[in-house]
Amino acid sequence: MQCYSFIKTMMIFFNFLIFLCGVTLLAVGIWVSVDGSSFLKIFGPLSSSAMQFVNVGYFLIAAGTVLFALGFLGCYGAHTENKCALMMFFFILLIIFIAEVAAAVVALVYTTMAEHLLTLLVVPTIKKDYGSQKDFTQVWNTTMEGLKCCGFNNYTDFEDSPYLKENHVFPPYCCFDNVNGTTTEPCTQEKAENKTVQGCFHQLLYDIRTNAVTVGGVAAGIGGLELAAMIVSLYLYCNLK
Repeated sequence: MQCYSFIKTMMIFFNFLIFLCGVTLLAVGIWVSVDGSSFLKIFGPLSSSAMQFVNVGYFLIAAGTVLFALGFLGCYGAHTENKCALMMFFFILLIIFIAEVAAAVVALVYTTMAEHLLTLLVVPTIKKDYGSQKDFTQVWNTTMEGLKCCGFNNYTDFEDSPYLKENHVFPPYCCFDNVNGTTTEPCTQEKAENKTVQGCFHQLLYDIRTNAVTVGGVAAGIGGLELAAMIVSLYLYCNLK
């Protein structure tokens, strides 16, 4: 009985933390969606990550909503000893866990396919919005500056973009010199061809592979916590009268 009470208390405590994380992510996601430029000014290079290939605000709102729902169901189910809430908590976590495993397998086995699909989605958006959409342009500038990369694949992603049409040059990051650590401006097509700066997708993959142990450890830790939470929710479910 003491073991049951302890596990129940810890379930409520940790899910309350998850609930607070969900609320925080929702708030930040709404902030980014409404005023993305101020978010980038505050966090600067720290905001350069894989999330910048998609709409950061919507991603954070989606993640916050899931954590909000999980935290609420976990707290409510454990506190009120509601079997329905505990089972919903278990199944949501199970779906997330399966999706994460599937995504990891696809990322490892079908990297080329993933690159092709992302290219079809990201490159046309760059050609359409880079230089005309302020927030989108700032996000990519921060990404390219942080990762020392150019476009999604390379400098050709910016051909026919509003930026190139207006300035008649490519973004300065496409003429980055790895030896001197400086950019060559104006970044003409000839200079961009000579510099051959890697695309952000390939640079991101390189960074992930370089830090594979850390990334793998974090992924294993998250997976372990999810499994532990599912086991605890099942334990409480099975011991309820």
